[in-house]
Amino acid sequence: MLYETIKLTKEGRIARLLMNRPDSMNAMNAVMMRELADCFESLHQDKDMQVLIISGNGRAFSAGGDIKAMLDTEKPMEFGPVMEDVSRLARALYTLPQVTIAAVHGAAAGLGFSIALACDYLVAEESSKLAMNFIGIGLVPDGGGHFFMKERVGIPKAKELIWSGQVLKAHDALSKGLIEEVTAEGKALEQAEHYAAQVLRSPVRAKLASKRILHSLKLNELEKVLAMETDEQTQMRQSADHREGIQAFVEKRKPEFKGE
Repeated sequence: MLYETIKLTKEGRIARLLMNRPDSMNAMNAVMMRELADCFESLHQDKDMQVLIISGNGRAFSAGGDIKAMLDTEKPMEFGPVMEDVSRLARALYTLPQVTIAAVHGAAAGLGFSIALACDYLVAEESSKLAMNFIGIGLVPDGGGHFFMKERVGIPKAKELIWSGQVLKAHDALSKGLIEEVTAEGKALEQAEHYAAQVLRSPVRAKLASKRILHSLKLNELEKVLAMETDEQTQMRQSADHREGIQAFVEKRKPEFKGE
């Protein structure tokens, strides 16, 4: 299948997915969200693939949702279908029958961070900037961000990180249990490939069986989180704080939130 915003290649038992909007730091517009969901769903049918490596082209893994696309009055983003695709991609990624590896460089923010956290193994370059920063524009995490953050660090720490929108360097993220490995500048993809090779030299079918068992226990919870994120995000999109956050972003100033 040909895609406009991503590239999927397959070699042996490894699939490689490249987010490919480098001019936008791989910020996700409606097309990319739909294509990611379609791609992850298609990989459920590919029993020959046992590992998936996800990376980003250009300066970043992904800067998250495309705010410029949200502000486009000529081609306004249709929020309902977009949130449906966001939920589809999170569900399909979490249940993939492959060992999933995120190779992070540059920024992994917002929905981009949700996708990275959803992977089985997350390796980030030491200068990476990782943030669940929806709060900065008056929104809540989506793409299962609440679920994936909570699974990795627990509810109290997840609240702290979501509420603060703190930007973390890779070593900070590692110390908090958010990622599995820190690597040198320019080495994330190389290290992801190395880990993929290790996986393929191991009893990978047994590992995938364990993943299937463990993730099946949590799937209903993820479904509930995705539905709640969609409902809450719909409400937050109508809030005065969100409008102020977006306006402040455009004007490159600090927002003045009023809790409205």
